[in-house]
Amino acid sequence: MTEATTAQPSVVRYSVHGGVATITLDRPEARNALNAAMVLEADAAFTAAEEDHEVAAIVLTGSDPAFCAGLDIREFNATGRPPAGVNDLIQRVPVLTKPTIGAINGAVMTGGLELALGLDILIASERAVFGDTHAKVGILPGGGMTARLPRAVGQRLALEMSFTGRLLSAAEALQHGLVTHVTAHDELLGRAQELGEAVASRNGAVVRELKRLYLVSLDATMGEGLEHEIAERDARRARGQQLVPASERVPLS
Repeated sequence: MTEATTAQPSVVRYSVHGGVATITLDRPEARNALNAAMVLEADAAFTAAEEDHEVAAIVLTGSDPAFCAGLDIREFNATGRPPAGVNDLIQRVPVLTKPTIGAINGAVMTGGLELALGLDILIASERAVFGDTHAKVGILPGGGMTARLPRAVGQRLALEMSFTGRLLSAAEALQHGLVTHVTAHDELLGRAQELGEAVASRNGAVVRELKRLYLVSLDATMGEGLEHEIAERDARRARGQQLVPASERVPLS
């Protein structure tokens, strides 16, 4: 007798309006931490947006109260490794052919910040908070933090954030160029939609080529940093090396 299976609830929501696809990370009880199910669903949502000829821009946001807390630490401690495909997802986001907009509705931390840093444009709710807690948790990054964060906020601020866990408020993120707009919380998604529709109103072929040209220019030196970080991560995995035992790691707040 075959046992009945119960479908798991979706952890990513997807909608399209006015040429803009909105992808919402939807595990609010876990502060939208990235687990295996979310990685699969988010990757499928990005694929749907890329393949839909009616979509000109992609918005990524989270269900309140957070944008994304990073990796799901409970799953990480249970399996001993990040969810399958998470780094591929984070590395895929910057090279999507269509412009991407991050609507940062709350805290975005560590792996979640790596995901956000790969988006083309970031706007923030007044409630947004940005942080890197790799040093607190006891793991090293593998999604581009050391390559992208200093290019977004400058070397010294990036080092301070990573070394100490300093959090940036939305206002500070605007001051340092990490985001381009800060809005009232209930206006965030409307502003993201407006930006997406502004992109959609332009020549799509030119916009996509502009994005490609920017990527080539910006990655001229970034690629070396990414290659080094990922090579170091892969070498540690091959040696079975953990800098901090799982039992001593502190969960993300």
